[in-house]
Amino acid sequence: MRRVESLHGLLLGVRAQRPRGAQAGGRGRQPQSVNGPGGAAEGARDFIYSLHSTERSCLLRELHRFESIAIAQEKLEVAPPSTGQLKHVFFHNAVPFVGFGFFDNAIMIAAGTQIELSIGIVFGISTMAAAALGNLVSDLAGLGLAGYVEAVASRLGLSIPDLTPKQADMWQTRLSAHLGKAIGVTIGCLLGMFPLFFLGEEEDKKLDGKK
Repeated sequence: MRRVESLHGLLLGVRAQRPRGAQAGGRGRQPQSVNGPGGAAEGARDFIYSLHSTERSCLLRELHRFESIAIAQEKLEVAPPSTGQLKHVFFHNAVPFVGFGFFDNAIMIAAGTQIELSIGIVFGISTMAAAALGNLVSDLAGLGLAGYVEAVASRLGLSIPDLTPKQADMWQTRLSAHLGKAIGVTIGCLLGMFPLFFLGEEEDKKLDGKK
């Protein structure tokens, strides 16, 4: 059920990225934004197919609740998110991306170095080719690690930001979320460079000796 536990946050994130024409709400909504260039319909369909029956039931209930609140507040004047709420949105988006960036860079560096010192010597693979293969290994590992990173991030006690649907549509919320992701992945990638501390002169000597 972990995929549905953070459903409210997912809805806020998806809603915050919808085009303004689709955020108008109400019965006169037009479906063209769903089938637009962003491929939101295909993404939603893929997500639904990946869920179990109980998870789909939770998703349906949460969607009904979220849209009911949005319709009820459609004509109300809602205050912009407070500084505390924006900080909450920032950290809620930043923490998982710190983990993603860390594992992506660390695995790429470690795998690329080992490929260069083994396969690269035998087949004459260049440093850039070894780095590209290391990136391939990192991407494949990321497919399996993504769920664990999200689970660890959720256990850190960062609750879902308490925002109304209208507040989730505001530019301040979108900006805070995007900044959180950008800064989070930057910090994660910088921390993920730690294998370079262990890949120094010894690896250079091994490489020179094999050449």
